[in-house]
Amino acid sequence: MKFALLLLSMLAICHAEQPNIVLFVVDDLGQRDLQCYGSTFHETPHLDALARSGAKFNDAYSACPVCSPSRAALFTGQWPQRCGITDYIGAPMQPKEWNRNTVLLPATYVDRLLLENKTIATALRERGYATFFAGKWHLGPEVFWPEHHGFDHNKGGVDKGGPYGGKMYFSPYENPRLTNGPDGEHLTDRLATETTHFIEKNKDRPFFACYSFYDVHTPLMAREDLKKKYEKKHKRLGLIDRWGREGERDVRLTQDHVIYAAMVEAMDLAVGKVLAKLEALNLTKNTIVIFTSDNGGLSTSEGWPTSNLPLRGGKGWMYDGGIRVPLLIRWPGITKVGASIDTPVISMDFFPTLIQATGKTQTTLPHADGVNLLPLLKGEKLPERSLYWHYPHYGNQGGAPAAAVRKGDWKLIHWFEDDRKELFDVRNDIGETKDLGAEHPERVAAMFQDLSAWQKSVDAKFPTPNPRYNPQKPNGRAAKRTP
Repeated sequence: MKFALLLLSMLAICHAEQPNIVLFVVDDLGQRDLQCYGSTFHETPHLDALARSGAKFNDAYSACPVCSPSRAALFTGQWPQRCGITDYIGAPMQPKEWNRNTVLLPATYVDRLLLENKTIATALRERGYATFFAGKWHLGPEVFWPEHHGFDHNKGGVDKGGPYGGKMYFSPYENPRLTNGPDGEHLTDRLATETTHFIEKNKDRPFFACYSFYDVHTPLMAREDLKKKYEKKHKRLGLIDRWGREGERDVRLTQDHVIYAAMVEAMDLAVGKVLAKLEALNLTKNTIVIFTSDNGGLSTSEGWPTSNLPLRGGKGWMYDGGIRVPLLIRWPGITKVGASIDTPVISMDFFPTLIQATGKTQTTLPHADGVNLLPLLKGEKLPERSLYWHYPHYGNQGGAPAAAVRKGDWKLIHWFEDDRKELFDVRNDIGETKDLGAEHPERVAAMFQDLSAWQKSVDAKFPTPNPRYNPQKPNGRAAKRTP
């Protein structure tokens, strides 16, 4: 009896030293889609409360303007270029497969997260954590799904980039890693329920739960009750769509899309359901909660459902509307309540930060590209560093192949089609409206040299000239806006 009590006591001490971790990753959610980041149409009370109880990052970035590369970076702690996943999986992989009339042929890429790429889940499981994944995976075929990358449980994580089986966001789902629920059950709520079940079953040991939302990715579908709510709100506010132009595409300038707003609120309700379970089980004080997105919001394509203003562009673009994302972190005893952090951070930082959270800093990664955010969360400063992006593809949103570097207040974008460079002071010009390159040629040269050296160090692949490009034909980056 005494031995049993001693063992339970030791387990409790170990658990206290190893906080639980809940990671929410939303698909295609723009930074400005949350009320706490300035949305005046979408309603996100649970996330706003999370922001008030923890830290809100104002300059958080995804590693890529599209999904698969940024997810690979988040889970491995490495630049996407190291594992070779540099475009969304499902895009043409070889230049010969390209059939759009564009100046360049996109670079090749790898279509799966190889098993030798160690993930956060694998590292945490080695440290005694129970691990769980729910939602969108989109990192390769079946033998590369979450259960092969360190997750003990996988609810819904497959090769597809959206809920494209059955009735999509409603049951039956026809998902090989998620049983169908009652007809009409909502996928977003179902995955939240699965997450709470895992938490309850593992409340007495350290756990890592990742709820990787399919929301708010297309198809644009919403619960009928929430749809009606935002139809009434839209009418009450007398909102009118406004449009601008970004390259070859129209760009939405207003947040007033009824279906999208309903999807955002459904996502917020799901987060609230999981957080309520932590509270009910008295786990809140020993659980790190992280909320973020994989890239910026859709503003130039696929329904044009949101605006990222004052950020420029959106998903698929190298402007900040495509890569600056929401990031909320609540780490009890570490984060200051209501903290607002302006230091630039990026997807790869989660890996070393969460390893540090376990109390063990040793990793077996050959390259650790992120930094530990613990000092920043405590209110200290991080050494200034450069953040990099390299997207040698076209995507579906009208953007062009490009690379970028941000250091301090400055951001340089190199557009590959015409070898053009743009320089922005993103601290004082958040909308990237004024190219200051002509006024600061020395800074342009230095930042481009920095970017080029990084590209070489990660063996970045580049697009090549398209011999079939015909400037007399419609540009392959264009798309007509649809309702």
